[in-house]
Amino acid sequence: MSQPRKIWWIGGLSVLLCGGILIGQDAQLPVEHPECSYFGADREKFANAELNKLGANSNRLSSITEQVVKMLPAVASVKRRPHDYQQGSIDSYIWADFQKNGITPAPPTTDWEFIRRVTLDLTGRIPTPGRVLTFVADTTPNKRAKLIDELLATPQWVDKWTMYFGDLYQNTTTKQSTSLNRFPQGRNAFYQWIHDSLVNGKPYNQMATELITASAANSYNDGPSNWILNGYITGGPQQDIWDQTTAFVFDTFLGITHVNCLLCHNGLGHLDQISLWGSHTARYQAWQLAAFQSHTSFTRTPVSSSNTNVYYWSVQDGAKGFTTDYPLNTTTGNRPARVAPAGCKSGQPCYYVAPQYIFNGDTPNPGENYRAALAREVTGDFQFARATVNYIWAQFFGRGMVDPPDTFDPARLDPNNPPPAPWTLQPTNAALLNALAQHFIDSGYNLQALMREITNSDTYQLSSRYDGTWDAAWEPYFARKFVRRLWAEEVHDAVAQSSGTFPSYNYTGFTDQGYPKISYAMQLPDVVNAPSDGNISPMLDSFLRGNRDNQPRSSDGSILQALNLMNNNFVVQRSHQSGANASQLIIQNLNRGNEDLVNTLYLAILSRYPTQDEMKIATAGMAMTTSGRIAQVQNLVWSLYNKVDFVFNY
Repeated sequence: MSQPRKIWWIGGLSVLLCGGILIGQDAQLPVEHPECSYFGADREKFANAELNKLGANSNRLSSITEQVVKMLPAVASVKRRPHDYQQGSIDSYIWADFQKNGITPAPPTTDWEFIRRVTLDLTGRIPTPGRVLTFVADTTPNKRAKLIDELLATPQWVDKWTMYFGDLYQNTTTKQSTSLNRFPQGRNAFYQWIHDSLVNGKPYNQMATELITASAANSYNDGPSNWILNGYITGGPQQDIWDQTTAFVFDTFLGITHVNCLLCHNGLGHLDQISLWGSHTARYQAWQLAAFQSHTSFTRTPVSSSNTNVYYWSVQDGAKGFTTDYPLNTTTGNRPARVAPAGCKSGQPCYYVAPQYIFNGDTPNPGENYRAALAREVTGDFQFARATVNYIWAQFFGRGMVDPPDTFDPARLDPNNPPPAPWTLQPTNAALLNALAQHFIDSGYNLQALMREITNSDTYQLSSRYDGTWDAAWEPYFARKFVRRLWAEEVHDAVAQSSGTFPSYNYTGFTDQGYPKISYAMQLPDVVNAPSDGNISPMLDSFLRGNRDNQPRSSDGSILQALNLMNNNFVVQRSHQSGANASQLIIQNLNRGNEDLVNTLYLAILSRYPTQDEMKIATAGMAMTTSGRIAQVQNLVWSLYNKVDFVFNY
């Protein structure tokens, strides 16, 4: 089937490429110290932060949402509920902001849109047709809350959030930027630990503690020890590794990426326009944080004497003489020199920096393991809950209350103690962020409880459509649902699930290590390298899944995404009634009447029925001859996979 013929045939059905949803930019930004701000994978988040200040990036979500919504079929508005929200709820804080700023929010979303939205957001899958119909037909007032509980209890929830935390924790076999090699066995052990932690409902403060304090003789057998390896850097002294590990702790668990800058230089003169806290913080204070790592060493052990290029790691405290505090004795490496004060000699107290927590001056207890002390301070810090909540919020709303989510400025977070002019409070709703963090603590750091609270809120359940004229200046107040382009894995799995034709992938270094073959991309242990089907890796990569190193996952669009949806064999074959990987959706429903068949296809692929216009277009193209009808049905299925509401969650 020729693709141009299909494009002409679909007429009013919007295709991603034709819709013009092509997003991305590489603006030149006025940053004094690009060697810090644009180092490696940090470039994108710093670029977004700078664009936000310039106003160039502040309406990005609004712009995309407006484009997508124009291509969606019209729906009847849903009656808005009275705003008598319980004090302290998410909605009470959000609606107070609406009133303060004269904002009229979008109406609530429909049941049809809600079930697809929340199923994708919580599980990475689209809902089954049967579940859509039973949900929409249900008249009980708490059906949305029941659906959320149902989704949170599924193995699919575990799959999606194992993928999310695999991204956050940078769990990949090889980090090319630092020459770290975990090998598949280490990556798999870490993957299994994340997966099992979620299955068992492990409190998030416990997860963080296990990662920060991990020690192991063999990284192949111990998941958490593979996280601290993210700090491994070649070409410099041990302090470079301690510094980078410290930067990962603060970025991952406290949302404070600027510690990485402070480990190179004082904040004054470097962070003045970026972080009020950072501009008043000295490099020595960052060394005091890095000193919590000063007893830790990494050692490589070859798996066999005949091949020293394959090895596992051991992570130990107090081994190989690593028993002193952080020494100021380097003049080479990946960061500026660390030099003791003039006249200070090796062995003297001034030559070493002792560990001290930067926000309260606490030091390790007598005899306490340094990293255990750091984990205690980090997870006991209110900022730990605040940062975690903000990370998760950003996943559901497209942006954090502090955005990018790891650019917190600790001096601009307290609504009861605002910063001096011209600085302003950093969170878009500081009171809500603090309240939600406290709820997270009160729940026992329960990730599912946090997601339940967010998705049950009226704020999350607002429509992406807006009655009237939307003001892009309202974007930080979450007055509508912002659409998001599906992850690469979600696109793949939606095609497989809706077609009923599932792949069975081998994945080198995973399935050959005893794991079962893979049918859903969300079950992949990594975001790099190809499953056994050579067609699928280019498609997944085109949707910018990143590499868990120096290329973060991105929601940007591209022509390659449109071309893969139109031409990749994974999609094309599942749009056919016969041949390799033929669509079971077509085969099993082809004998239905035209309208019944069209309804079935729409429901399976888009989780909704067609509009009258869509039904008219689809049935008019179905010829009376068997071969002609099959061709038109295949065209219809292909076109649905290329509609904007297939690839965007709205």
